[in-house]
Amino acid sequence: MKFITTTIAIAFFAAVVRATAGHGTTDALAPVAPPLLSETGLYAGEGTASIDPRNRPFSPQYPLWSDGAAKRRWIRLPEGAAVDATDLARWDFPIGTRFWKEFSFDGHKVETRFLWRVSKEQWLFASYAWNEAQSDASLAPESGLPNVTEVAPGKRHSIPSIAECRSCHDSARTEILGFDALNLSDDRDPNAPHAEPLTRGMLTLRTLTDESLISPKRETLVKTPPRIHASSPEGRASLGYLSTNCGSCHNRDSSIASLGLMLKHTLREDDPGRRGGSLDPPCTAALATTAGKRGHWVVPEAQDASRIINPGHPESSSLIRRVKSRRPSSQMPPLGTVVVDREAVNLLTSWVQSSPEEWAETLARCAGQGG
Repeated sequence: MKFITTTIAIAFFAAVVRATAGHGTTDALAPVAPPLLSETGLYAGEGTASIDPRNRPFSPQYPLWSDGAAKRRWIRLPEGAAVDATDLARWDFPIGTRFWKEFSFDGHKVETRFLWRVSKEQWLFASYAWNEAQSDASLAPESGLPNVTEVAPGKRHSIPSIAECRSCHDSARTEILGFDALNLSDDRDPNAPHAEPLTRGMLTLRTLTDESLISPKRETLVKTPPRIHASSPEGRASLGYLSTNCGSCHNRDSSIASLGLMLKHTLREDDPGRRGGSLDPPCTAALATTAGKRGHWVVPEAQDASRIINPGHPESSSLIRRVKSRRPSSQMPPLGTVVVDREAVNLLTSWVQSSPEEWAETLARCAGQGG
């Protein structure tokens, strides 16, 4: 594995990265991202040998596809503070909350992203590029670093710019992808693509509740953990995958909500009393806005038959075509990936090809519904 030389660029840009407000303006008085990852509070003592135990690991059940990167994630809440989960769909993190996400390819750490809530209105965004010795990571420029390592023949991973980070994390306000009620549910989806097993010490809804790290306490989230109800295991996993990988942009609060795609799953759509993939699963917003619906982008060679999801016909389902494309004009997601997620494509294809009877029931339940 070969890394590009970034020392000069990092040294030049380290002094200018600032916490930015929601609209991307620079505040000269805002806290500055430390020049080294080892100075952000992730590690105990000097260097990067051990994680500070105050930083709690977690693993979302529906992780974001990042070209096969292995990831590790941590959150640190301020001492004595809790996440405000009054609105289950919009968790509010206390000032001082810090998040880290580490990306590795072929066993080598490549980058670590850092989010830090520095005020009620501001989050600091920063990315750190690991050195070849794997001893520390240096602050990347605000414009990002292109082509830092090869992830497939002819394909290279780039560290995103701050603007690119915000394009995924800012729909109506800064959102932490993967740290929510669905992704931290103890009722984990065994078919979720690329899901990592829970390990000792990882936060879930149960541990957040037991340790009073979420407020108000919601015992129902422990007794009946959130899940996506679908007519089949493939449907559950597919909707979960779309919620994470597409829903951060395609939701009611985003700047592209007018497109009508609502792929983010929220607990308001779910009936927590129905467990185990009920016989009559609800018509979620994702199904209501995709199944049998004609989108603004159509499959070129099947323009008349093209639908966002064309039940029984993956070849004329534009959603599948865009997930398996890596052309800049058509790929989805449009950022953060240069390699097709074959596991997800196979899952979505199999789901769309499922029994006509199931899809007929789905279309009947969703009749008349939309964004």
